[in-house]
Amino acid sequence: MKIIVAGCGKIGVAAIESLVNEGHDVIAVDNRLEAVEEIRDVYDIMCLCSNAADYDTLSDAGIADADMFIAVTGSDEFNMLSCIIAKKMGAKHTVARIRNPEYNAKNLGFIKQQIELSMALNPEYLVAQEIFNILKFPAAINIETFSRRNFEMAEIMLRDNSPIVGMNLIDLRKKFQANYLICVVQRGQDVFIPDGNFVLQSGDRVGITADTNEIQKLLKMLGILQKSARDIMILGGGRIAYYLSKMLISAGNSVTIIDKDRSRCEHLSDFLPSARIINGDGADQDLLIEEGLLSSDAFVALTGMDEENILVSIFASSKQVKKVIAKVNGSELSDMAEKLGLDCVVTPKQMVSATISRYARAIANSAGSNVETLYKLMDGKVEAAEFNVAADFGFKDIPLKDLKLKKNILISGIIRRRKAIIPSGDDVIKTGDKVIVIAAKTVLKDLSDIMR
Repeated sequence: MKIIVAGCGKIGVAAIESLVNEGHDVIAVDNRLEAVEEIRDVYDIMCLCSNAADYDTLSDAGIADADMFIAVTGSDEFNMLSCIIAKKMGAKHTVARIRNPEYNAKNLGFIKQQIELSMALNPEYLVAQEIFNILKFPAAINIETFSRRNFEMAEIMLRDNSPIVGMNLIDLRKKFQANYLICVVQRGQDVFIPDGNFVLQSGDRVGITADTNEIQKLLKMLGILQKSARDIMILGGGRIAYYLSKMLISAGNSVTIIDKDRSRCEHLSDFLPSARIINGDGADQDLLIEEGLLSSDAFVALTGMDEENILVSIFASSKQVKKVIAKVNGSELSDMAEKLGLDCVVTPKQMVSATISRYARAIANSAGSNVETLYKLMDGKVEAAEFNVAADFGFKDIPLKDLKLKKNILISGIIRRRKAIIPSGDDVIKTGDKVIVIAAKTVLKDLSDIMR
């Protein structure tokens, strides 16, 4: 597909990288010469240094035959304006980054309808939702949901004292009777789709699929199930903190936010009256302890500086806070954070790239067994995709054991009439099912792509 991306900041670069890797024809537009030159050098794509809301610029980019126009500049209003113009000039689908909390669900729905916007993208809200899911399930370092929360994938980190270290998956299933599937394991930089003989080791990052109750049952057996975090301390008072605090407060949690910007604290106090807002430097260890770090169930670092988030999170971990989450944008720093012992790191641009990739695949194959949900897992090395099974899918009613799947592919779940099925070799795929597929080193645009 031909896709034009307006805005080459962190989010724009993440979108461009994802789309280029999937083989799309991508054109980048930004009014900053240095950003455009860097994109051109790294990705070898057509770039325009100009205003993305300008008629001539969009015409030069070929907007008339563009399949998708994505506006992810730093201005919500500019993104919406450029999408309006792009749509009028012929773009089939338009996506705008809209992150201001003032554009609430009701306003945004009206705006999308009026300007014919295909999708509104809010990276900060996506990050907040992910953190909220993790805090409900603190034993995991990541939680992804499928089929309207009827099915989940939890990632856990195996420690030296884990009872399953040294066990192969066959023995694991015999010992721990629950309806689950260990579907992917990351060991260092390597990712495995394990078979029954795979032996788990300390330090492995393990992906488990099941419905929520079965995952909790397994983690309880393993002795690592934790209660949902109730008292949460948040460092940084930006948009993510705002969205996350609203979710937590609505769920009955206690929230403390620390930020050094006084005007931001006053703003948060007005909009989050139930939260406890502290104006101070969160890098001050004495302040954190004084404001209740040691009694907190969870600590979340959400400042705009990766380095500060990492260092303060390490301090919180050293004080035995049960759950510590750090927002880290840079992939290099994310790897370093994990090596330093932070097992729960969230990366906004990775969530955005997955969201855009999912939508691009969905519209590219809207008539087939298209992608409904798509997640990047294990530091982006693995994809978990949820497909709707259409009537014309060519491999229905065939036992899974008889299907010839490509290498590094696993069918990890089937949702049939809202019932979650952990598939065995005798199970089959039927029309109307939702099928969850785990894929390493493979891009899946359609369910049929899993076959050799």
